[in-house]
Amino acid sequence: MKATDAVDTVDGADVVDVVDVVALGESMVTFLPTRPGRLADVPSFDRAIGGAESNLACALAAAGHSVRWASRVGADGFGDHLVETVASYGVDVGCVDRDPVRPTGVYFRTAGDRATDAHEVAYYRAGSAASAMSVETVDLAAVRAGRILHLSGITAALSPGCLDLLSELTAPAEGRPVVSFDVNYRRGLWGSGDGPDVLLELARRADIVFVGEDEAAEAWGVTGGPEAVRAVLPEPGVLVVKQGGVGAVAFVSGAWGLVAQSCLPQSPKGLGGPPGGTGGRSGTLPTPVSDPTPALTPVFEPAPVVDVVAPVGAGDAFAAGFLSGALRGLPLPRTLRLGHLYAAAALTTPADLAAPPTRDTADRLTALDAAAWERLRLGPGWTQADPAEEEVRTP
Repeated sequence: MKATDAVDTVDGADVVDVVDVVALGESMVTFLPTRPGRLADVPSFDRAIGGAESNLACALAAAGHSVRWASRVGADGFGDHLVETVASYGVDVGCVDRDPVRPTGVYFRTAGDRATDAHEVAYYRAGSAASAMSVETVDLAAVRAGRILHLSGITAALSPGCLDLLSELTAPAEGRPVVSFDVNYRRGLWGSGDGPDVLLELARRADIVFVGEDEAAEAWGVTGGPEAVRAVLPEPGVLVVKQGGVGAVAFVSGAWGLVAQSCLPQSPKGLGGPPGGTGGRSGTLPTPVSDPTPALTPVFEPAPVVDVVAPVGAGDAFAAGFLSGALRGLPLPRTLRLGHLYAAAALTTPADLAAPPTRDTADRLTALDAAAWERLRLGPGWTQADPAEEEVRTP
């Protein structure tokens, strides 16, 4: 069953509404323990949702951007819950298909850091509805109708059909939207296969790439810092190397700046946006600004100190904040800071998904001078606090 709610008919012709961001990928119902301990010992769980692309979509929609989530869920109660929850954030879910045979994926996890031995995750996603996404089952026109198309390496690992879909969407083509790709390497999904090589090829075809310094080392054996990661990935117009609680480095080639609410680099592939230049309710699409500059000086922004509640979802939130800053045309340092703030919102809540700070709060904090930013400390509830000095501690 293919969803078509994102398509309008004008004068007898189908017109796809163009949005700021389209995010394609699997989301699952997640069960969070009501108390610390092993999964074998936890007596009850709270239900939530989790998925790299849907997390990003919800955060961007909550920040006021127009967003479409493309996916596939089962024709079951968990699928209903996923679609209704994502839609409640203001995300367009018209491209979410319902599979009459395959179930919606679910998973259970403990509250600990996934990097520790105490952390447990039990996935029940094999043969899920999302694994049936393919070039044939997805509305490609609606998926491509965004200023930015955000993808994740997790999707490529779900099935051969999903990998073919990502290969199609990242292929160089006239009129391709700006492609954002979060590597999201998960050894457990790929096993001993060729996952690292697949992810490297997909990343090299993207315009914006997010990768952790630690996952670059795990997947590709790259050590030596962010510059070594850039040496392996020279192709993307923007490469953001995340360094956990230390900060993040952005490498940029070409122009940092497009018109019409976009601040994205000139793509090395000469790609600018969906075909036609206009479309849908989002108005005129950005046009790339020509800039012969081969590369700009890498920009590093430290992360604020965060009182971490749970680390899950921080990478998705960082990508959402960075893309929000890019779409708003913020300078690169403030765009990185916005990524850090969105990540801090996720880190200070127990679930995978967290509401970002208000635009006023985010703008005030990203505009701090360097000394005040380095003193910044964010704890649980900071995004709901009164937007005054008490909201954050800057000793």
